[in-house]
Amino acid sequence: MINFAKTSGIILKCLGGLYTVESPDGIFECKARGVFRNMGISPSVGDSVIVENGVISEIGDRKNFLIRPPLANLDCIIFIVSTVSPSPNFLILDKFIAIAEYKKIEPVVIITKTDLGNSSPIHEIYDSIGIKVLEIDYNDESSVQAVRELLRGKISAFTGNSGAGKSTLLNAVDSSLNIPTGEISKKLGRGKHTTRHAELYRLADGGYIADTPGFSTFETNRYDIIRKEELAGCFREFYGLTENCRFRDCSHTCEKGCAVIDAVDNGDIPKMRHESYCAMYNEAKQLKEWELK
Repeated sequence: MINFAKTSGIILKCLGGLYTVESPDGIFECKARGVFRNMGISPSVGDSVIVENGVISEIGDRKNFLIRPPLANLDCIIFIVSTVSPSPNFLILDKFIAIAEYKKIEPVVIITKTDLGNSSPIHEIYDSIGIKVLEIDYNDESSVQAVRELLRGKISAFTGNSGAGKSTLLNAVDSSLNIPTGEISKKLGRGKHTTRHAELYRLADGGYIADTPGFSTFETNRYDIIRKEELAGCFREFYGLTENCRFRDCSHTCEKGCAVIDAVDNGDIPKMRHESYCAMYNEAKQLKEWELK
């Protein structure tokens, strides 16, 4: 029996002002204290909370938070990338990996549709910089089991272009989830949106997973904004190089004597990753001060 006097739990879903909370005593719906609205705080999926008399009274400290879709306390973000239909968009992928690095969330790349296209370019880029890359072959159960082991005991989020196979993979990882999947739209070349809100699902092997709307529907700054001065710190392959640049205020985009550019020219940093960095840096330069607050 749920102790409505006072209990602790984790928010699994937020919808229409109601919060679905999982506690040691069970799962139930409740509302939040009005004071949170006055404080400019909203309880979010992934939050650890205290519920008293059926109302959320406290929200625990967050180790990280994504703005939209609102998700708190993530350990891992898994980016689902298909070899074809849709083809990989490396700039978008790099933008969201940067957000994960900025938020101190482990980024992982999982490749789908490997029977239909070449996965080597994805491996060449992300293996080389130390990001975990897994491939899914539904004829090989061990590839799905590797994902289960990755998720065990963590709060993780699946994201990626619509049609890349997020929901299909989630259902393979845990068939009890029974998440709706969308067919690929031949006209648009991408999937129909089947996930309309963030929600945590408890996995049979332990841990929680969030299925989220496809990241092609969001601009990066809806997740968070990275200032141009902070961007280099979100590219792990730049670590140990930036302090060796000739100029202290080096942007690592075009300067002579830039250690990062030298590493790109020497093949130590994938050229495509540096191109993504330059594109993101130029976008960050255009941000207005009010957008950064």
